[in-house]
Amino acid sequence: MNFLSAIGGFIMTPLYYAISFVLVAWHRLFSVVLDPRGGLSWALSIIGLTLVIRAALIPLFVKQIKSSRNMQLIQPKVKELQKKYGHDRERLAQETMKLYKDTGTNPFASCLPILLQMPIFLALFRLLNKAANGEAHGVLTKNEADQFGAAKLFGVKLSDTFTGANGQAGVMIMAAILVVAMTITTFTTQRQLMSKNMPADALTGPYAQQQKILLYVLPLVFAVGGIAFPIGVLFYWTTSNLWTMGQQFYVIRNNPAPGTPAEEAKRHRDAAKAARKGVTVTATDEPQTPVVPEEPPRAPRQQPKKQTRQQRKGGGKS
Repeated sequence: MNFLSAIGGFIMTPLYYAISFVLVAWHRLFSVVLDPRGGLSWALSIIGLTLVIRAALIPLFVKQIKSSRNMQLIQPKVKELQKKYGHDRERLAQETMKLYKDTGTNPFASCLPILLQMPIFLALFRLLNKAANGEAHGVLTKNEADQFGAAKLFGVKLSDTFTGANGQAGVMIMAAILVVAMTITTFTTQRQLMSKNMPADALTGPYAQQQKILLYVLPLVFAVGGIAFPIGVLFYWTTSNLWTMGQQFYVIRNNPAPGTPAEEAKRHRDAAKAARKGVTVTATDEPQTPVVPEEPPRAPRQQPKKQTRQQRKGGGKS
């Protein structure tokens, strides 16, 4: 246990300092125009912290999108392997992993942003709990920890939880609103990906079943666990979900996967845009083949006249 605690401390301690540094930097910025002891300045600081974290995770999000797209596109090949090696599970696993390797697909990449956010989430959770008791942690001073722990927004402390409300209606209402918002945004993000950016072939099979399970399980997990999260942590997670929705909407709209409803919608938008500019473009289900201008017909090559043997001996003279 001591070894595990040491490992946990080795991982979490730098996070405490990094998160508290960003949080304090935003708070000092907002304190220029807002009450530094008020809940609004600290709530906005948590939102600012979320934006910084999500901006830093953009490269991982790009990998996640690429991996998800590859997983969708190779589903027909996965089904072929299942038909061919369905009787041999070991061979099926080997061939499937080979397919992943050949296509540069990482089936676990879609989980990376969530997995990397969990330590950050836990660090913020711990930071809030310590601040609620007036304990300085990371770069938070004792005075800032006292302010953070006592900060109220609409009469509700950012360190309060639904389960620890002790009958306080304001705490329960705000926590419930944020838990519902967190749950809805989680569900909507998953639903957006499945309904708009997955081809018909990818809507069946193991990968599709996995996505459908996540569609309903993840929101349920957050809804159940959310009632124990402090208000400040709920602000963080809801803001993070809204960022994901907007980022995913932008990617799907401007760079959809082939053979998806999003690609068809983009093709129609491009056709309408071209029509407004006076360019004729047909928005069909398949991309249009560029028209290559025909070359002008060449003049027929004149064939030499046939010569007799006497003419050839005489040097071609007739």
